[in-house]
Amino acid sequence: MWWKRWRPAAMVKALVILAAVTAAAPVAAQVPDDVLVVGQIAEPKSLDPHAVTATNDFRILMNLYDGLVRFKPGTLEVEPALATSWDVAEDGKTYTFHLRDRVKFHDDTPFDASAVKYNFDRMLDDKHPRHDTGPFPLSFFFSAVERTEVVDAQTVRFHLKEPYAPLLSNLAYPTGLMVSPTAIEAHGKDFGRHPTGTGAFKFAEWQSNTKVVLERNAEYWNGAPKLQAVIFRPLTDANTRLTELLAGGLDLMVEVPPDAVDLLQKAGGFTLYEQAGPHLWFLILNTREGPFKDPRVRQAINYAIDKRALVDQVLQGTATVADSIVPAAFEWAHDETIEPYPHNPERARQLLREAGAENVELNFLVAEGGSGMLAPIPMATAIQADLAKIGIKVNIQTYEWNTYLGLVNQGLAGKADMAEMAWMTNDPDTLPFLTLRTEALPENGGFNSGYYSNPEVDRLLLAARQSTSRDERAELYKRVQRIVREDAPWAVVANWKQNAVTTERVKGFELQPSFLLNLAAVTKAGE
Repeated sequence: MWWKRWRPAAMVKALVILAAVTAAAPVAAQVPDDVLVVGQIAEPKSLDPHAVTATNDFRILMNLYDGLVRFKPGTLEVEPALATSWDVAEDGKTYTFHLRDRVKFHDDTPFDASAVKYNFDRMLDDKHPRHDTGPFPLSFFFSAVERTEVVDAQTVRFHLKEPYAPLLSNLAYPTGLMVSPTAIEAHGKDFGRHPTGTGAFKFAEWQSNTKVVLERNAEYWNGAPKLQAVIFRPLTDANTRLTELLAGGLDLMVEVPPDAVDLLQKAGGFTLYEQAGPHLWFLILNTREGPFKDPRVRQAINYAIDKRALVDQVLQGTATVADSIVPAAFEWAHDETIEPYPHNPERARQLLREAGAENVELNFLVAEGGSGMLAPIPMATAIQADLAKIGIKVNIQTYEWNTYLGLVNQGLAGKADMAEMAWMTNDPDTLPFLTLRTEALPENGGFNSGYYSNPEVDRLLLAARQSTSRDERAELYKRVQRIVREDAPWAVVANWKQNAVTTERVKGFELQPSFLLNLAAVTKAGE
């Protein structure tokens, strides 16, 4: 195969490239016209959609697998995919999906109702023989599913414990992608290195820390892609990604560093894409132990951080100041009356005095890079400086992305006082339900790494996901936002305007509000 002979472009020092970028277009392509090379921000953790949480991994998975439904291009609205249609019972507790006929997994086994049932049993039934193939961190998405029923080969029915408004949206998210039961049985715990779906591309190989290669699925049910292959290269360092793009070693680069956007625009030969989406960059505060047990100290942190300066100077306008735990991209559920905490160091000092927490010292976990993390080290350094101005010493501890996730997702107790985090979500339910409920503590398999607990928030979030009225859901989420702003278990900082850059040879590429990559329609023009 061509990619077995391919090697990355020679490395050029990033500073030399950056100095020359305003005068240089990308060099001649070093890969064939029917192969796309994508610069990713990190090595994937796994290619099992049920076992990962990072958008970095999801971007690969969306091209290997399909779900019952998918997001309509350019929106967060749901449309048919492997299911051609569905019916919802009046009580909202039964969903019946009618499946697409004659679809096969990449291992040539049939996709049918039994395969759907297998997927959800594997995720949700701890007695399933393959449930122990790995953790299922986002199975929360389907916690309302009591059981699935095979009605016939092309019909599957979901029976819910209670009405669950986000179900369709969650089915469109990567956790809802369908994997081959035969491949699961064959590879067990190693399935994440042998992914098998029904998607536009098939898995070819994975060389750790070098590349993941996908091949064209000529029999794809929705029409075979034009590209023969897609190569995903993990390049953690942003300057290295930029260097490779300029040297012709990449066709597409995601998460363009802020200081490179203007340079690439001046260079010529590239197309830059930018789109607002449901993203939130925030600091998790350890409310279980240490100074952040006191809400006044948490509020002080929010007042001390100059979020406008972070957005304008560190992120150079590639994000907006966040005001709430529900991103403004969810217009119907976002509370527009909420204002961001203003930058007010004097108010921060006053709160620290009241709490008896002057001159405290904090341990701060920071990722070297990762999905949606927005220049994590420069952001952390700027926050460290802001907190120093109110008498707080901050000790920064940095980790590689997957190591970082492992530490933070297990909870901050005994490790740190605060940690950076970023989420891209598909529904206003997702982030607060998985990260702010009392029952979502790490010891229960959730992502409430700061141990926040407020019974009223718990009640409102449960009511919102069970309501069949969008207006009622909106009001419930707005009430949650007001409570959480006052309790301040996080410091919400920025909403990222996602971006990407391609060489001008790449055609048919579009950013999606979901922050995912769909490459089936992409082509690459010849010289």
